[in-house]
Amino acid sequence: MSEWMIRVLRPVASRWTRACYGMEFVGVERVPAEGPIILTPNHVTYLDPIWVTVPIQRRIWYMAWDAIFRIPVFSTVVRTFGAFPVRIEGHDRGAMREARQHLAAGRALMIFPEGGRTTTGRVMPFKAGAFRLALMTGASIVPVTIDGAEHVWPVGRLLPTARGKIRITYHDPIPVEACGGELDLNELRRRARELADAAHDAVASGLDPSIAPGRRRAAVRPEGL
Repeated sequence: MSEWMIRVLRPVASRWTRACYGMEFVGVERVPAEGPIILTPNHVTYLDPIWVTVPIQRRIWYMAWDAIFRIPVFSTVVRTFGAFPVRIEGHDRGAMREARQHLAAGRALMIFPEGGRTTTGRVMPFKAGAFRLALMTGASIVPVTIDGAEHVWPVGRLLPTARGKIRITYHDPIPVEACGGELDLNELRRRARELADAAHDAVASGLDPSIAPGRRRAAVRPEGL
């Protein structure tokens, strides 16, 4: 049923986003058509997963804050588009296990490495969890920049505005060789941090300079996503 619903909802979502928000998609052709990948967008609004997914023809699964699954109707919509819940406090072993299963099956997964929505519009430091997952599975990283959404749905506003301008940029994939099982914990953390910094810089490069400050290194938190 969900596959059928996606085929129906995708063109509807596409027309809605283009009509209301002048949605511009740049570099969609860079998203690999097959094989395990992890898309790592900056996170601005609750609609980011749907906006990022609209032009991509392959099915996308994604982690989403568990609180949104308690919102009637919206919960059904995000589940239809491939969402599964993750607790942003602490280490959610169940969510990570489901993520590994999707990647082992060669699927595409979306993880927001900031760990939550930005409250300022600025891209926040990336946590290392998504990138450790890439190292353990060999999934390529696809950085994605969402630009302009902070004006469409400002923090504190109950619903998005009726009009706006959003541009989504899909950057070149970062290839990753599976080596998690061969590395000691310190080396795994170091390599994950390098990947996180590279993805952060790619995402920031697609933002308006006023909201894309130089990268600030985040502390490596093995329990965080």
